[in-house]
Amino acid sequence: MSLLDIHVLGSPVLRQETQRVESVTPELRRLVDNMFDTMEAAKGVGLAAPQVGRLERLAVVDADDVRLVVINPEIILREGLERGEEGCLSIPEVYADVDRPARVIVRAQDIDLNWYEVDAANLLGRCLQHEIDHLFGKLFTDRLSLLKKRSAMKDWDHEKGKYPKLLRVLPVGDLPPEREANSGSSSGSGSALSDR
Repeated sequence: MSLLDIHVLGSPVLRQETQRVESVTPELRRLVDNMFDTMEAAKGVGLAAPQVGRLERLAVVDADDVRLVVINPEIILREGLERGEEGCLSIPEVYADVDRPARVIVRAQDIDLNWYEVDAANLLGRCLQHEIDHLFGKLFTDRLSLLKKRSAMKDWDHEKGKYPKLLRVLPVGDLPPEREANSGSSSGSGSALSDR
C-alpha cells in the first residue's frame, strides 16, 4: 500500500468535475486501498479522488462505524437541515460550521460496481455530502456565507505556506503499523482525499 499526496486548496484538480467509473481494474482497486490508507494516515473520515489528483467519480468514507467505497454516487433524498463543523484534508487546520441536510439517502456503487443505498445522518451523512461535493469540484468553503468564507480564507492564509507545491505529503510513518512495511509514498499525479 502507498500513501498518496493530498492536493490542497489552489490545486486545479479540486475544481474539476469527475468522470463516471464504468469498469473496475486492478489499478482502481489499488487506488481505493491507497485512498483508505491515506485517509487513515491523515486522520480523516472521508477522501475523494480529486483530493489525490484523480478524476474518477470515487470516494472512500469511514464514519459512524460504517466503511464505504462510494462510486458514481447520487443523493436521492435530502431531509431537514443541520449545522455542523467541517474541515477538509485539502484545507488543513481550517474549520467552519456548514449547513447541510440532516439526513440523506445516497445511491452508489461499491468496488464491484454493485448498486447500494445508504440512509445516512449525523457524521456519516455529513461526510457523504462533503465527499460527493468534491466529486463535482465543490469545497465546503463554497457553502459558507461571505463573512464565514473570509474568516476561513484568513485562517488558510496562515497555513498555505506549508504547501508550496499545493501538495500535502504524509510521512510514511503515519501509515497504520501493519501496512508500513509495504509502503512507499506516491504523488498520485501519474493519472489525472476528509475529511475533517
